[in-house]
Amino acid sequence: MKKVMVGMSGGVDSSVAALLLREQGYEVMGVTLKLFSDEDIVQAEKEGKTCCALSDVMDARSVAYRLGFEHIVFNFKDNFRQYVMQQFADSYLSGRTPNPCIECNRHCKFDKMLRRALELDYDYIATGHYAVREYDEDRHRYLLKRPADKSKDQTYVLYALTQEQLAHTLFPLGGLEKSQVRQIAEKAGLVNSSKPDSQDICFVPDGKYAEFIKKFTGADVPAGSFVDTNGNILGTHKGIINYTVGQRKGLGISLGHPAYVVSKNISENTVTLGVESDLYTSVLTADDVNLISVPEITSPMRITAKTRYSQTEQPAFLYYENNTYRVEFDKPQRAVTSGQAVVFYDGDIVVGGGTIR
Repeated sequence: MKKVMVGMSGGVDSSVAALLLREQGYEVMGVTLKLFSDEDIVQAEKEGKTCCALSDVMDARSVAYRLGFEHIVFNFKDNFRQYVMQQFADSYLSGRTPNPCIECNRHCKFDKMLRRALELDYDYIATGHYAVREYDEDRHRYLLKRPADKSKDQTYVLYALTQEQLAHTLFPLGGLEKSQVRQIAEKAGLVNSSKPDSQDICFVPDGKYAEFIKKFTGADVPAGSFVDTNGNILGTHKGIINYTVGQRKGLGISLGHPAYVVSKNISENTVTLGVESDLYTSVLTADDVNLISVPEITSPMRITAKTRYSQTEQPAFLYYENNTYRVEFDKPQRAVTSGQAVVFYDGDIVVGGGTIR
């Protein structure tokens, strides 16, 4: 009997993933990752946060008890602090806008948890992500593909998965609609069948990124100048970490017309404002690229790509020249932001992805 370690957040998706694997004949163990200090967990509980509160551990444990398999907690808080929280803060302080869910998947769920599973002689790990993983005999590669429920597609935050990780990972929900998942949970009498989905970044209270960064790092974030696209000073900003490309609200400046954050310059401590048309670009370059469906890019590749989780993929060409990955879109894209991910698709297949420069 194959053994699988299921990452259980306490939510309905990971719970149903465990249930389905149990029904398929796997030997299942549920694991919840402790990613925060005790003080942070208590605060998260007060704020009603998910994926880190004590109630989530109890929900996961309740499901495991009901389904008849073991549940344990792994303490990964040091790993999470170093590779997710610190990276998030450092990225903002360097003028970029990161996606911490991608780093959590990269360093915690599909790296550290997988290594722990293999050390304990488990064959696979599994999560409640909406994605499809399959082996392509012709390519001799594991593929990551979009799920049946396109509205819940989570492949954008999974692009960093390696062939080794995909070989030992299962996504039981890939062929299901979200409504089906809730029906399965309700029929099984799971305590979290109607539990709402997590929305915000789990370690940032109420989406207040700047407050978190200041508290976490103790960094001084001085005021600086708003400038126009010609470098003319327009006013004073409250600290560069308070702004991201494409932002319109909360600028605290009136120019007599709608103004948007076009770019940020850390060395000069300036935030450039412009009109909406200034936000559009047709070309981007990417660092830290991971390829899944192909081993390398040897010639221009026709793809679709998206630069935000909620964006619909847009047609483009992918190039690899002079050790640089470049994406050229057919049409200009709005608010392409340094630090965010760009993910490449070939139909429903994830070609790979990287971090926008």
